[in-house]
Amino acid sequence: MSAKPTLSKPIGSGQASSAVIVWRRLWPYLKPLFWVLVGAIAAMAASAATDAAIPALLKPLLDHGFGAHGSERAKWFVPIAVIGLAVVRSTSQYASGYLLAYVSNRVLLDLRLKMFNRMIHTSVAFFQRETASTVINAIVFEVNQILNVLLGVLVTLVRDSLTVLFLLGYLFYLNWRLTLIVAVLLPTIGWLVGKINRRLRRLNREHQLLTNELSYIVEETVGGYKVVKVHNGEQYEIDRFTEMSKRLRGYSMRMQVSGGLAQPLTQFLASIALAVVVTIAVVQSTADQTTVGGFVAFVTSMLLIISPLKHLMDVNQPLQRGMTAAELIFGLIDEPPEAAGGGLPLERASGEIEFRDVSFAYGSSGPMQRQTLEHVSFKVAPGEMIALAGPSGSGKTTLVNLLPRFFDPSGGEILVDGVALPEYGIHALRSQIAMVSQDVVLFNDTIAHNVAYGQTPERDKVVSALRAANLWDTVEAMPNGIDTLTGDNGMMLSGGQRQRLAIARAIYKNAPILILDEATSALDSESERHVQAALETLMKGRTTLVIAHRLSTIERADRILVMEAGCIVERGTHRELLLHNGLYAHLHRIQFQQNAA
Repeated sequence: MSAKPTLSKPIGSGQASSAVIVWRRLWPYLKPLFWVLVGAIAAMAASAATDAAIPALLKPLLDHGFGAHGSERAKWFVPIAVIGLAVVRSTSQYASGYLLAYVSNRVLLDLRLKMFNRMIHTSVAFFQRETASTVINAIVFEVNQILNVLLGVLVTLVRDSLTVLFLLGYLFYLNWRLTLIVAVLLPTIGWLVGKINRRLRRLNREHQLLTNELSYIVEETVGGYKVVKVHNGEQYEIDRFTEMSKRLRGYSMRMQVSGGLAQPLTQFLASIALAVVVTIAVVQSTADQTTVGGFVAFVTSMLLIISPLKHLMDVNQPLQRGMTAAELIFGLIDEPPEAAGGGLPLERASGEIEFRDVSFAYGSSGPMQRQTLEHVSFKVAPGEMIALAGPSGSGKTTLVNLLPRFFDPSGGEILVDGVALPEYGIHALRSQIAMVSQDVVLFNDTIAHNVAYGQTPERDKVVSALRAANLWDTVEAMPNGIDTLTGDNGMMLSGGQRQRLAIARAIYKNAPILILDEATSALDSESERHVQAALETLMKGRTTLVIAHRLSTIERADRILVMEAGCIVERGTHRELLLHNGLYAHLHRIQFQQNAA
């Protein structure tokens, strides 16, 4: 029952190549902000330069500022310079923080909008493949990891790298022999970090997948709380959640173990270098090759290097986490959009529909794969009501889902007004179709906005649609009328009211083609009577395809197509099919006996 996220796609092989690819993918978002970024880097460079200037002030202070023969100039220059450095440091740090926050938040906004835009325009297959928790996690939470990379990692990489370079340059200026000892450490540290990086990279990816699975368990439990409670499934869900949480905790600890190794190893190597430097400096001082001020300035610079080096080691873990998040983000952005169609406009269709030898199968094709639809052919005249009947799994819902191009047939073609569907622009085609199903989807918005969904509500038109759907009396009695909030998926309304609100939405759209998919199957008799009356109003003058398990609701259809195993096995009116005494008559007898009982 756990989620199997597929959104996370590797975007490169190896840590180095992945980092390069991620920054290459981010560049189009950073390019418009290039000069702001340059300003932030310049401010960080100024801040880093002040770190190297601190030990540079210690040398003249110690060599010339102390004792009876100390230089008056050194005594006053150094304190004033310290205050000046503090001002420069504070100003540059504030400027870099502000500019980087500006850049990162702009990039965050652009990425989030791009992800949501791509999600909205991707194919129906994407929504069938991905869990809601995986998509939510990517758009809402994972994109923040990019923000962390830009704010935290970029600051550390730029500012601390520049600090190390400035300090190394000053160390080399002071005593190049001692500096070579420090320089030997850097490749060693780099090798160790590379080893740790590879392990962190793998752990981060697995940690991300487990996080998506944990989110999905919560999503399933919240969505199915009634089933959980009525079946006493609380302990089962707790056990599921606990097991996944423990696995997630294990990965988190393994990440901490791997990521935490870098800092103590760096400190250990730095202490070895410090011990060697002190020993050599003492030897040099006996030969008058260094002064007290020079030695203190050297040791201070070396100690100052340790902190930015530790920061550079610590940045590895969030950097790897950011790379993993980037895979998820760009995996969504790279999802192919659904076909836009040929662009042919369609102002208002007459409602003529034709299926020509249409076949369809879900997923990848293969010789062993069962076709959901096989060689289906029929025509619908404008204004005609065609009912689709048959046992569950016969392909009725799949057939009507092909009309708005939720999927494209694997064989044959579908035509509206004599033109194949792919020739129309996708939005032009769908503007001709209204759909009402048993699974009503309402948004947590006002009744008016739910009725006029996708358009700006016109009050008179909304009221007319509600009247036609036999819902106006109910809405009028509400405290805020059509401005009343429906709640999460219409929780403030009964099942019949939700169904009639969906019908009002279809009436408001006023599309010439109507699809009704089990629109009354989940209702009681009283609610069904109201809904059926609303449907009668809705169907007038429209080409209608109706799916219904309750055969009594389709007796007045102009024609009934009976489906079995993806094929049309019978055609005719209700009376003709009963006289034929085939599958339809058999299904009708079963329902009649059940109703009689």
